[in-house]
Amino acid sequence: MDKLLAATLLASAFAAPAWAAPQTYNIDPTHTFARFAYKHMGLSTQLSRFDKTSGSVTVDPVAKTGSVDVTVDITSVDTGFAPFNGHIQGANFLDAATYPTATFKSTRVVFEGDKPTKVEGNLTIKGVTKPVTLTITSFSSVEHPMLKKPAIGADATAVIKRSDFNAGAYAPAVADEVTLNIALEAIAP
Repeated sequence: MDKLLAATLLASAFAAPAWAAPQTYNIDPTHTFARFAYKHMGLSTQLSRFDKTSGSVTVDPVAKTGSVDVTVDITSVDTGFAPFNGHIQGANFLDAATYPTATFKSTRVVFEGDKPTKVEGNLTIKGVTKPVTLTITSFSSVEHPMLKKPAIGADATAVIKRSDFNAGAYAPAVADEVTLNIALEAIAP
């Protein structure tokens, strides 16, 4: 009888699902960029980015939960033209002298199957915080081929209004609607 009980317990242990712990990843600042696009004077779509991003992402694919905490250095804006970088950092737009960073802090990560598809959270720009949902258009979780550590990558997008963040100068000639596109890579410590 003891052998039967031991065999049953052993079989149960192997039949139980493997529970993976949540994994935290540090944002790779050399491969993570927050980009933004907007219509300019009805003539073209302007594309720019921020060169300095930091933060962390936690993912638990078993529990289907996660969190995102990202900080963007507003002074690192890159429009491709140095004088215009200063214009974007000015008081009429992002006011980098007063508000040198923007942040996104998740409140909920939505999964479909084993992959996150949306990140709901709070975006803070110029001291104004608004709810924003990032739609994840691609997500991967692999071993980093060079570092041999767990890594994730994602592309996410959202549309916001500049005026919601007190940055609506020259609208509508410079479109109020801005498309955010985040290319993120993060690596386990």
